[in-house]
Amino acid sequence: RVGTIINGVVKRIEKRNILVDIGRTEALLPTSEQCRGERFLQSDRIRALIIDVRENTKGSQIILSRASSDFVVKLFEAEVPEIYDGPVTVRAVAREAGERTKIAVVSKDRDVDPIGACIGMRGMRVQAVTRELRGEKIDIIPWKEELSDLVKASLAPATVTRVQIVVQETRRMEVVVPEDQISLTIGKR
Repeated sequence: RVGTIINGVVKRIEKRNILVDIGRTEALLPTSEQCRGERFLQSDRIRALIIDVRENTKGSQIILSRASSDFVVKLFEAEVPEIYDGPVTVRAVAREAGERTKIAVVSKDRDVDPIGACIGMRGMRVQAVTRELRGEKIDIIPWKEELSDLVKASLAPATVTRVQIVVQETRRMEVVVPEDQISLTIGKR
């Protein structure tokens, strides 16, 4: 079941690592896989993504994650039937866990608006995901095949003057913005 979301109850907390009761066994949510600013108490309900099963001396240890970008994709799959059924595809996710997520979506069907499908009526679908991520901001952007167009869309609302791909292998690029747009482009921290 690696790659699926599971519900559980916080059993105990040891050195900020959280042991979660998931039914017949317990799983571990390590500090490295928790979002910044999230605090859980004993007997809190928790949803997380199973990312690994490690064999150790006591048997198997199930490792959970709430900081993985795959967790956001799976939450959107659960909320948005268009993603689950296939007309809308999540092509890229960039996540600063606990702060902000940017998700690029594309539609295979010309009649389906990928961004509108993810947002839902009056924002209900994206709000459900935001609630689960405890207020993390989510930006949904249209996927562009041209890399420079994708960078411009992802840095919105900042206006980008020029995007120049410096090294293709390392995927580094130079982005030029007006002086008054620098702080908006960089963002918090």
